[in-house]
Amino acid sequence: MAVAARLHPTAILDATARIPDSCEIGPYSVIGPGVELGARVAIGPHVLIERDTRVGDDCRIWKGAVLGTDAQDLKYMGEPSWLEVGAGTMIREYATLNRGTSAGGTTVVGAGSLIMAYAHVAHDCKVGRNVVLANSVQMAGHVEIGDRVMVGGLTGIHQFVRIGSHSMVGGASRVVQDVAPFTLVAGNPCSCFGLNRIGLRRQGFSTESIATLRGAYRRLFQADVPAGKAAQDFDLRGASAEVVEFVRFVTHSTRGVTTPRARSTQEIERPGCP
Repeated sequence: MAVAARLHPTAILDATARIPDSCEIGPYSVIGPGVELGARVAIGPHVLIERDTRVGDDCRIWKGAVLGTDAQDLKYMGEPSWLEVGAGTMIREYATLNRGTSAGGTTVVGAGSLIMAYAHVAHDCKVGRNVVLANSVQMAGHVEIGDRVMVGGLTGIHQFVRIGSHSMVGGASRVVQDVAPFTLVAGNPCSCFGLNRIGLRRQGFSTESIATLRGAYRRLFQADVPAGKAAQDFDLRGASAEVVEFVRFVTHSTRGVTTPRARSTQEIERPGCP
């Protein structure tokens, strides 16, 4: 183990931790067994990385964050599991990220993401690239979030929910069904308010692409049949990649998709989940 040039003398490092010389570790932080830090990782004071965690290059972890702890799952019996944090990710104060379980093995946070203060990423979650989880977002186990998603503060996300890429979830929402890609949802219970048009424009989607997605949105969510049935009947021949992603996401949903009219009774929920 190389000794970091900017290692505070009160920090505690396990002998099996791999820490490059370019890393910075603040006062009273603890780096446990099996932890692997990438180049130029900056860790603030009182951070705990308990064990078996890989942190990518150029990540920054603020005061009091806790990474790589055991899954909060009664079925977890200490089996080997991992937490992986992608390069360039920022983890703010007192956020908590658990390792996976035998069901998934690894909890993943993609590169370039921002996990704000007090957010929780539970066991076996898969968070995409360039995702923003605002303050106090609370994720249950096995949640999947696509690339470039923004989740507003104080939002709770039910286990096994999928949130599609380029979507936005408004603050203080309760997300119990899947969120289709490219859409904007909010509320308790959560409801869909259309495409995430401002977000799509900021992410470089053309006017033509957004117009095409709006047409698909109307056919899926503003028809006289449930969204799942509309997706099954959707003809994808010649459709753009974005429309294909949109329709297939709805087709493959097992929890049901958040719709403008909150059709929770018309969609199929994942068996065994309340």
